[in-house]
Amino acid sequence: MPAGLRKLPSVEEIAASLPDVEAPRALIVSEARRVLAEMRAQWRAGQEPDAAQAAAHVRESVARLARPSLRRVINATGVILHTNLGRAPAVPFTPLEGYSNLEYDLAAGQRGKRDSHLAPLIERLLGKSGIAVNNNAAAVLLVLNELARGGEAIVSRGELIEIGDGFRIPEIMAAAGAELREVGTTNRTHIDDYRAAAGPRTRLILRVHPSNFRIRGFTSRPRLPELAALARERGLPLYEDLGSGCLADLRPFGIDEPRVSESLDAGVNLVSFSGDKLLGGPQAGLIAGDPELVARLRRNPLFRALRLDKLITQALEQALRHMLFERWSEIPALRMIRATAQEIRQRAERIRAAIPALEILEGRSVAGGGSAPEQSLPTWLLAVPGDAMAREQALRASQPPVIGRIEDDRLVLDLRTVLEEEEDLLTRALRGLGAL
Repeated sequence: MPAGLRKLPSVEEIAASLPDVEAPRALIVSEARRVLAEMRAQWRAGQEPDAAQAAAHVRESVARLARPSLRRVINATGVILHTNLGRAPAVPFTPLEGYSNLEYDLAAGQRGKRDSHLAPLIERLLGKSGIAVNNNAAAVLLVLNELARGGEAIVSRGELIEIGDGFRIPEIMAAAGAELREVGTTNRTHIDDYRAAAGPRTRLILRVHPSNFRIRGFTSRPRLPELAALARERGLPLYEDLGSGCLADLRPFGIDEPRVSESLDAGVNLVSFSGDKLLGGPQAGLIAGDPELVARLRRNPLFRALRLDKLITQALEQALRHMLFERWSEIPALRMIRATAQEIRQRAERIRAAIPALEILEGRSVAGGGSAPEQSLPTWLLAVPGDAMAREQALRASQPPVIGRIEDDRLVLDLRTVLEEEEDLLTRALRGLGAL
């Protein structure tokens, strides 16, 4: 054995040197083997591993495993629906302890339906039947599998979007067993394109809202009432994937996104949308529309595979109930959208009063999360003096981590996306930077 490798301690030596580590011996032994394997790989790569640090590496590895990986962070980026930070900030709710009536009808004393907790709220909000699955991509998959499997679904070429992380509408259609029938061009599609494409194998007309991009200039596409009339004429369901899930009218606050109710009123038979975008709830995909179509979706075997668990059901129920009773301030994402620039300026002044070195600048916030592209909201930013990269890294290492953004070589913090109860934590993290 090469001399460098002979210096490495044995697994038993490492385990024996860590009597104070509170972990099962099997875990310590497993991590010791992993660390030693990494050190041998270093030696084979021409590096000299520090054998004396093997036990310390095992100690730190076990400590990392003991710490939760999913942690709360303070979002000071100004991106309200930040995909990397969990999209919509969580609606506060207290998870039920022990058992629950998830699938139990308390009045009848027998098995109930899991979606009975959400369906009445969806119906009151939209005037249509509704169900929920684990995200909007799952909703699209379920609808296409049930309504277009083995046949064609007509969709405009300009709506063949990628919805994030490499998931594309054509690929979802293929996975659902539906054949794509493209019509029109990237920038212009006419009602006659749909009419000419509808044939014996057509099962569905699909409309996809381009929620994460905009095509401008020489463009056109049929209005929803036109598509709905054609769908009725041909005896086909019209399904719209709305994505962003705007239920409340946010136009007075600077966000112009089509509301779900507007699509249903225009004659769309089924709509689907995300729970964790402009609805402001947890990750989920909601489907609403004609009762007979929703009933078919519910009977599809995929519905069970894609259903929500009890925690998401409870969180979504809370968000939908706040929406129904127009308790906008109880939904953090909507509260952030509705906040005025003046309110944010006052909050920024409070923090600058505690840390005078900060500078207050005008800025813009965005909805993010594939919603309301090219739309922004006026805001005020706190500019942190000093090396922007070093300051950003230091705030990310604080407890809890603070995530800001670098703009014009300066680290700036947008309080629109910082919860008011997080202001003291943010101030403490800024003081921890020193020299402010």
